[in-house]
Amino acid sequence: MAPPPAALLLPALALLLAAPAAARAAPRSIAVVGGGLGGSAAAYFLQQHFGPQVQLDVYEAAGVGGRLATVTVNKQQYESRAASIHALSLHMQDFVKILGLKHRREVAGKSAIFSGEHFVLEETDWYLLNLFRLWWHYGISFLRLQMWVEEVMEKFMRIYKYQAHGYAFSSLEELLRSLGGDAFVNMTQRSVAESLLEVGVTQRFVDDVIAAVLRSSYGQSVLVPAFAGAMSLAGAQGSTWAVEGGNKLVCSGLLKLTKANVISARVTGISLHSSEGRALYQVHYETSEGQGSAFYDMVVVTTPLHPSRSNFTFENFEPPIADFPGAFQPSVTSVVHGYLNSSYFGFPDPKLFPFTSILTTDTPDLFFNAMDNICPVNISAAFRRKQPQEAAVWRVLSQKPLDKHQLKTLFRSYYSVQVTEWQMYPRYDAAKSLPPIVLHENLFYLSGVEWVASSMEMIAVAAKNLALLAYNRWHQDLEKIDQKDLMHKVKTEL
Repeated sequence: MAPPPAALLLPALALLLAAPAAARAAPRSIAVVGGGLGGSAAAYFLQQHFGPQVQLDVYEAAGVGGRLATVTVNKQQYESRAASIHALSLHMQDFVKILGLKHRREVAGKSAIFSGEHFVLEETDWYLLNLFRLWWHYGISFLRLQMWVEEVMEKFMRIYKYQAHGYAFSSLEELLRSLGGDAFVNMTQRSVAESLLEVGVTQRFVDDVIAAVLRSSYGQSVLVPAFAGAMSLAGAQGSTWAVEGGNKLVCSGLLKLTKANVISARVTGISLHSSEGRALYQVHYETSEGQGSAFYDMVVVTTPLHPSRSNFTFENFEPPIADFPGAFQPSVTSVVHGYLNSSYFGFPDPKLFPFTSILTTDTPDLFFNAMDNICPVNISAAFRRKQPQEAAVWRVLSQKPLDKHQLKTLFRSYYSVQVTEWQMYPRYDAAKSLPPIVLHENLFYLSGVEWVASSMEMIAVAAKNLALLAYNRWHQDLEKIDQKDLMHKVKTEL
């Protein structure tokens, strides 16, 4: 028996009425400002969610890769900064797999911490001997540090489950709160030294080891906020890797994969217009040929907006987009091809110098933060490290450019010095609050995540969050934004 016509019409009518909300068209065009890891990851994730029909324009003035830069010495390329990636960096692992890239072969080497007069801690080839030395010098501080870092990382890893289920956060505070409650938010406002002393780590361990790691990673002291410190210490403790051929290949690979239109231009500002009752953004830029502009449904800014880093302007926004407080830490990388002056470190015979990485304590007279004997980005199976008495390529990190006297202190002689000056990391002791993610209806800011912690994986996590947030807001799926008790929700969805 055939059903009555009304029984057929009502479900069809219900589907038609529901269709406009569910089938809202994707943005026609999205601008991404910046072609570093943040910009390339954001472009990839935005296309993943909105689909390949969206026009993606990526504005980059200096060259794709941003801080994932390399320098050339004797026809070989070396990472100038941001060299290692933590084993638990799941987004970075995915990028490498998707792009068909490989992990760079590891070349073993030993580390030591230098006080300016002597080594306060030296790594050996023997794991158990290293543990014994840590215990002998610092008691169980190392174990307490490890437990603290592991607890933070275990909670941080929840973000991957949330993101796999499509959940996003409209602010950095909400993201942190979803992972570790108010304790994680508070970790952005109190120092790593204070947090570690509270869990029983000794002051001596903080002064010797924690200070050395933070000087090496952020170029700053133990006053770095606890969350940023935990991320840095996790990288120092765990196994790390790098991309064969250079980490910047991830950026160029993602942009090529998304078929993004890379525009060689410096964005100077964004002005707000409206079209058919919806926000429309005009991106203003400068190229070598002059000034130009283009209109977009959505804009993602992945370059720092702080006045010390850019003179970016926002026009026609009401209320106006507020200034971004805070400052950035000067950082200088000197890539030196030369002969190490091992005598400065207490080894008159250079053949006996055993270390490939030297960290430093927070000593007023020390003019460098860290230095390491670096390997090229392409390592053949036959590659071997230079012997300590041979000329090698060293990367020296400092807060100011090294003068000739300082170079002569570290090196007996050298063939070349290549200097890169960065405003690389936020000056964390100047951070009073975290920057916003949402600047306007469909205008988003990615780089603010660096005020929580700065690493390749933090930027990748923030890029995924931003893409999910943009997608959920565009389709008004509020059930996927800033949800509470997400661990319980995710378990019930499985």
